[in-house]
Amino acid sequence: MYALYSAMLTLALAAYSPVFAVRRLGRGGYQAGFRQRLGQIEPGLPAAPRCWVHAVSVGEVAAAAPLVRGIRRRWPEMSVVLTTVTPTGARVVADQLGDVATHRYFPLDLPGPVKRAIEAVRPRFFVGMETELWPNFLRALAARGVPTMIANGRISDRSFRRYRRVRPLMVRILRRISVFAMQSDEDARRIIALGAPAERVVVTGNLKTDLVPAPAAVPWEEWLGFGERALPWIAGSTHRGEEAAILDVFQRLAPRFPSLRLVLAPRHPERADEVARLVAERGFAAVRRSRLPADDAAGAVVILDTVGELADLYRLAAVVFVGGSLVATGGHNMLEPALRRKPVLYGPHTENFRESAELLEAAGGAVAVKNADELEAQMSRLLADAGLRQAMGEAGAAAVAARQGAVGQTLALVEQVLMAGGDGRA
Repeated sequence: MYALYSAMLTLALAAYSPVFAVRRLGRGGYQAGFRQRLGQIEPGLPAAPRCWVHAVSVGEVAAAAPLVRGIRRRWPEMSVVLTTVTPTGARVVADQLGDVATHRYFPLDLPGPVKRAIEAVRPRFFVGMETELWPNFLRALAARGVPTMIANGRISDRSFRRYRRVRPLMVRILRRISVFAMQSDEDARRIIALGAPAERVVVTGNLKTDLVPAPAAVPWEEWLGFGERALPWIAGSTHRGEEAAILDVFQRLAPRFPSLRLVLAPRHPERADEVARLVAERGFAAVRRSRLPADDAAGAVVILDTVGELADLYRLAAVVFVGGSLVATGGHNMLEPALRRKPVLYGPHTENFRESAELLEAAGGAVAVKNADELEAQMSRLLADAGLRQAMGEAGAAAVAARQGAVGQTLALVEQVLMAGGDGRA
């Protein structure tokens, strides 16, 4: 079964390699980590003992941050190697966790790269964020007796359907994992249904509820030209199809709310040119964050074309819209703006963040909108009522605070299972 998986992965990589070369290597960022993806990650590793934490990209790095810092506080002699798949994730690690973790790229899940990487790192234990399941990698760890954890685990609707089709393989993979720290009861039920031993599954909550807003590193108010009476609307993590709808709503609201300002933060910053064209088509000036403070942003639509700054920027918002939700993407993290006491709006597609959406809606800290018309109506209601904005923001923040404690529970499992040796089976 593993041989078949490796063969299929090799074929897929071979088929994709020309696309990879054109789209990625030419842009920069990927070529620097190519050798690391082949398992050659030795130079510059921190001193042993080491643990290995894996976070695919930006969202997973954010979830890993309080856990990584918690590990370093509790076991200061333990070095942390933090791997990602994407260059954007790597940049966030460097910017936000460079003082406590060493970044490397995750190896291709083939026997050779996996063997080389594990032999180089020699981790005391491994933590994979949000249910990253790599068969060859987990098999190799188990063969070496390295205990493993899935932290902040979640199983989306789409992933659950996909994993059920290969349940025999899933059973073999999941039985190699020492402990599962899942976000919710539903996530726990799903991982058990896929084959995880029930006695190894613990509901710890969502690590993102424990994120502490960091002090501002950028003078946003000055750079963005927001006056005291400005009404900043921040649309975060947007996808193709959402920016056009948001801009249309903004165009209709602007005459009624002259202090309204718009910040668009596309989920993929490389789409900044495309988003700028949409802004220009509607007659608005566009300014990119990467060109601040040289360019004048006063009165312009700001396009956040950088990585790792959205969470901090949320603190300026009068209202936040969280993208990936008007289109069928599954939504993105709405706890970040809620932690900053901001009223939150999002579309109907929040399958990947269902528990967070239900938490905020039940508390009165967020409202789901079905389409652009409902988005306009809710924006109008919130922009006209400062008291309502404040009440929603406070309600959302209180709801998130009531769920905090996931980091402490996860660290307790690290101590009880991983530091004790774990019980994953080869």
